[in-house]
Amino acid sequence: MINKIVNSVHEAVSDIFDGAIVLISGFGEAGSPIELIHALIDHGAKNLTVVSNNTGNGHVGLAALIENRQVKKMICSFPRTADSVVFPELYRKGEIELELVPQGTLAERIRCGGAGIPAFYTPTSVGTPLEKGKEVREFNGKKYVLEYGLKADFALIKCETADRYGNLLYNKTARNFGPIMCMSANSTIVQAKHIVELGEINPESVVTPGIFVKKVVHILHPVSENKLISENFSYL
Repeated sequence: MINKIVNSVHEAVSDIFDGAIVLISGFGEAGSPIELIHALIDHGAKNLTVVSNNTGNGHVGLAALIENRQVKKMICSFPRTADSVVFPELYRKGEIELELVPQGTLAERIRCGGAGIPAFYTPTSVGTPLEKGKEVREFNGKKYVLEYGLKADFALIKCETADRYGNLLYNKTARNFGPIMCMSANSTIVQAKHIVELGEINPESVVTPGIFVKKVVHILHPVSENKLISENFSYL
């Protein structure tokens, strides 16, 4: 009997190893799997390469993972946002690496990784510092930069609803990077607000099919990143 539900967040992240490439969903607070990230801090895996839209906020979630010196490199689109304090400081000190990727290009690199497409051409970074060292070709009189697909060892994802097969539904903007990250990771770990019985999710509504999911953990009351920040909460 297929049952991908595990008993705790700590069990969910127990396979993540030192040096792993980890995709982390989220668009600011929306879709950020705070409980899984905090479990990863407790787990202690280090020298991680993390792929995410931004570098976290305050001293919680992804920012706390970075602050605990578990991340050696960030691949992201927004390394600095209104509430980001940890990453900018460590980057200025030369204590963490950054690969800056335009948001649309980042999404397409992840999608291609999951679709088995090794690389693609995009005009996005032509004529910018992000073009440096990359192959440039001309098609129909227009220049394009070669970008490579992104694959990962693990993905940490937040969803709204799941069943024991791992079929997933998301909540509005919290859907953001989740579906493509599930496809691009060798092992996808999901925190779900609701766990329902098989058949309760309309097959026509499934966003991420269970075949792309390894583990699901039930988090009935996920914490709010913005609330923790407003309370000056620090996980470490």
